[in-house]
Amino acid sequence: MKLQAPRWLRRLGSSLMIGGQSVSAIARGRISPNDLMQELLEAGPGSFLIVLITGLAAGTVFNIQVAAELSRQGANAAVGGLLALGLSREIAPLLTATLLTGKVATAYAAQLGSMKVTEQIDAITMLRTDPVEYLVVPRVLAMVVMAPVQCLLFFWVALWSGQTSSTLLYGIPPAVFWNSVRTWMEPDDLPSMLIKALVFGLQIAVLACGWGLTTRGGPKEVGTSTTGAVVMILVTVALVDVVLTQILFG
Repeated sequence: MKLQAPRWLRRLGSSLMIGGQSVSAIARGRISPNDLMQELLEAGPGSFLIVLITGLAAGTVFNIQVAAELSRQGANAAVGGLLALGLSREIAPLLTATLLTGKVATAYAAQLGSMKVTEQIDAITMLRTDPVEYLVVPRVLAMVVMAPVQCLLFFWVALWSGQTSSTLLYGIPPAVFWNSVRTWMEPDDLPSMLIKALVFGLQIAVLACGWGLTTRGGPKEVGTSTTGAVVMILVTVALVDVVLTQILFG
């Protein structure tokens, strides 16, 4: 009896091939401006509100935990720096990736999965159009562009909410907070944060589109595919985060 690799592993391999084709097409400039603009709107402005609200909550909650403890230790001047480091090195890119997985990746996997089971992908192929160039490239490029933008938005909103909460709740002057941020942060912290966000954005788009395009069966399978895509993205993002943290901050 012939041994076969698990389906998730085969789908992961197919997704990586689709990702390679997409990057190749982008490098050759095979991009539809209209499709790209539509996907940029979905990955960008369409997701700003959820990133904004979560950033406000994350900065405040983190600060309540940290500032309360540091205030008791008489180390108020370290609050801003600790928050900035925590956000830039880990919290902002990871939480942004999680939010985009829930908001954008599910849409990608469901859209392409529905097209696959209703044979629209086959119709596109019969029209001598490459489905990867037509459907995947705009989505991948949109996420690569918008994930760092969303991450930066999350970072600044969380930092601002942290400063506001530390001033209102613990009486830490804004000047002390921002001076601590400037003192603690390294020049390459922000670029490293954006590199993480860019890699996560690429991962999210490639895996979501890959799982969508490898959906098979009836409409019921679309939901299963979407769930599988989210699980795979979250697991691989966590693993890649470990590697990137070691490379960028180790």
